[in-house]
Amino acid sequence: MSDQVLQLVSFNVGSEEFGVDILKVHEINRMTEITRVPKAPEFVEGVINLRGKIIPIIDLRKRFGMEQKDKDKNTRIVVVEINEQTIGFVVDSVSEVIRMPMENIDDAPELVTGIDADYIKGVGKLEKNLLILLDLEKVMSKQELQKVEKINKNQ
Repeated sequence: MSDQVLQLVSFNVGSEEFGVDILKVHEINRMTEITRVPKAPEFVEGVINLRGKIIPIIDLRKRFGMEQKDKDKNTRIVVVEINEQTIGFVVDSVSEVIRMPMENIDDAPELVTGIDADYIKGVGKLEKNLLILLDLEKVMSKQELQKVEKINKNQ
C-alpha cells in the first residue's frame, strides 16, 4: 500500500472536473483583457502581460473541442509551466486543492468523455465523482508548443 499523496489543483471545463499537479501551477488569476495575436492557432486566445512577462493564453474549451461559453465571474486563467514555457489556460472555474492518495488514481480508460485520451494522465476517484488528471506536457503537441513559443518571441 502506497501512502504517497498527490496534491492537485482542480478546475472545471464544461461539465468535467480536471486536476493538474500543484507543482506545475504558478498561479491562478481572474480573467483579464487578452490581446489577440494574428495568425495564432485557433485555440490560442492571445497573450497577457503578467508582471512584465508576455504569456500565451490557451482556451481549454477550444482545445478540447467543447462548446464555447461566455466568460463570467468564475472564469480563471491557470498559469502553468510546460516544458520550461509559461502558459495560461482559460478554465470555467477553479475548485480547490485536492490531496489525493496515489492508490485512488487509475490509468485513463481508452475512451474518456470525448477528450483525446492522450492528454489524460489518469483518473482520480473522489467521493462523489471522478477527477480527470491532465498531462500538461501532452495537452499541446510539440509543433503547437513551438507555435506558441514563437508568439512569445514576437511580442
